[in-house]
Amino acid sequence: MATLEYYFEDFAVGDTFDLGEYTFTADEIVHFARQFDPQPFHIDEAAGRESHFGGLVASGWHTCSIMMRMNVDKLLSRSSSMGSPGVEQIEWLKPVRPGDTITVTSSTLEVRASKSRPDRGIVRQLWTATNQHGEEVCRFRGTGLYLKRPA
Repeated sequence: MATLEYYFEDFAVGDTFDLGEYTFTADEIVHFARQFDPQPFHIDEAAGRESHFGGLVASGWHTCSIMMRMNVDKLLSRSSSMGSPGVEQIEWLKPVRPGDTITVTSSTLEVRASKSRPDRGIVRQLWTATNQHGEEVCRFRGTGLYLKRPA
């Protein structure tokens, strides 16, 4: 097990974590969509061209899944994360296309100690994905539970 770097006390409002970047390929867009969101504009280039998107686009769920993986790799796997009670809001702002590279950040919006469980706290964060053109393509707000640093 890796040494934990982040406990509840290590989060402060305004903190921003760089979660890295990721480039989408046409093959993986189609593969993900065939399994989880088989709408025509996600699984077929010709259907995508005929749609209002004008080409193949990634499922928003695919984008969120990649964002989650990036968060786990760069932050959650190194933290005392206890999971999440939920996501408040997801916004798919622009389509993600084959060849797009997204950069993902996580910003801390709120930090508060649990009233009922003194060993943990609640951290609200905003995750944002921006494409190579500087356009926000996806953002969501959610809450995470973190253990406090052991005494």
